Order: sequence, then structure tokens, then C-alpha cells
Amino acid sequence: MAKILIVDDEPHIRILLEQTLEELEDEGVELLVEENGEDALKVIKDELPELILLDVMMPKMNGFQVCDIVKKQLSIDSYIVLLTAKGQEFDKQKGNEVGADIYMTKPFDPDEIVEKAREVLGL
Repeated sequence: MAKILIVDDEPHIRILLEQTLEELEDEGVELLVEENGEDALKVIKDELPELILLDVMMPKMNGFQVCDIVKKQLSIDSYIVLLTAKGQEFDKQKGNEVGADIYMTKPFDPDEIVEKAREVLGL
């Protein structure tokens, strides 16, 4: 079963992403949800999700730190989408440095999220 992990400290963004991706549950995709980087890291180690939608600005551990640990220290081959309200070039560069696969700025297009999930999971 394919797994998608949604990580965002803002409840309305988490709910929006869950609602956006819930149609994939009918196709055998499991949605996992966390609200901070620390808890997300535990879930990533235990569940090995194929796709991680990761907010950058979060308490305890930010998205850049989580991405860096997953890609470089744990060498887990999850596809990581960094989601952020900041679209500055510096942030995109930082995202590339920590190994993010793609960088999306908020507000994002829900259709684009579903399309990317389908592509990554091969649905």
C-alpha cells in the first residue's frame, strides 16, 4: 500500500491537503498526518511513505531539517515536496541543498498536488 505523509502545523492546511488527496484512498493510498517535524520523522522511519508533503515553517523541527535528515542521514528514498509560504530564491536554493524533490509555494493548486501524487505513486 502506497503512503503519503502530510506534515503541517496549520490545521486548515492539513485538512485541505487531506481533503485534496482523499480521493486517492479509493486507489489504495494511505494518508498519514503529522503536525510537526519531530513527530513526522518518527512516522517516516516507521512507515517509509513514498510521498511526503512537508511544510517548511514548523515548531520543534522545520521542513528543511526533516528533509535533510531523511535524504542525507537516513537515506530514505521518499519523494519530498516542500510546501512554504515563502517563494524567495534563497528558500528554493535551501530546499535544493537539503535534497527536496520539488518546492511548491502556498497557496498551492489542489489539482497540482493530486497530479504530482499520482505521478510519484504511479497511479
